Amino acid sequence: MALSILNNIPALQAENELAITTAAANKSLQQLSSGSRINSGSDDAAGLSISDGLNANVAALNQSSLNSTNAIGALQTADGALSQITSLLNRSVTLATEASSSGLSTAQSAAINTEFQALVTEIGSIGTSTNFNGTAVFGSTVSAFTSDGTTNGTVNISATVADLSATVTALQATSLTGANPAAGATAAQGALTAINTAISAVSAQRGTLGATVEQLQAASTVDTNESQNLVTASSNITSADISTVVANDTKYSILEQTGISALQQANQQAQTVLKLLQ
Repeated sequence: MALSILNNIPALQAENELAITTAAANKSLQQLSSGSRINSGSDDAAGLSISDGLNANVAALNQSSLNSTNAIGALQTADGALSQITSLLNRSVTLATEASSSGLSTAQSAAINTEFQALVTEIGSIGTSTNFNGTAVFGSTVSAFTSDGTTNGTVNISATVADLSATVTALQATSLTGANPAAGATAAQGALTAINTAISAVSAQRGTLGATVEQLQAASTVDTNESQNLVTASSNITSADISTVVANDTKYSILEQTGISALQQANQQAQTVLKLLQ
């Protein structure tokens, strides 16, 4: 091979290979420090695109699960209030049944009716004061929008919590003593019909809310499971195989050392030209 001082080809070759090895070593170190196989679009453009799409789906699913949980909380608040109303109505049945028997004095009938009216007032108070997150529960529609981040993967689950005003008005129109306390037994027996109607309405409402809560719980569970599966899929694409990366880092470290040694030798070869001039 001809000796030349204009271009040291072996040194250029060694320098080029050393640059390639150093870039690969730096990439391995970045993967080790980040734990991710893909740290830029140039690492795996297709994989990055797929992973970003999956992560968007995960974000939508996680929020959907939270939406369902919030809606469940509102419906359970309504159900708890209705449960208390059921207890008050059951007490009203007891009072009406007691007042339906003859033999009570006028004062006793009046006392029973006073308690009954207090119960009706409390039912009305529950209907107007019960709220969730600052929003009245009764007379509202509770809904949860769920999505998996795709066009066809959206569902809106909702339930209307009936206003209690009609039920309260019907109960207020009844009296366990009637217009004439002497006919209290007859009035009380008539009141039982209104009370039982109210119990049936409350029971039906609780059944509707319970069914919607079950639907929301199922939707939340599905969203959570799907989110977990997508996180796993995304991780399989982007996560670095640490054992492989460590092996590559060791290899590139050795290649860097041999490359530096080769570059040194190539530069030393150029010095042999000086011996011809001695």
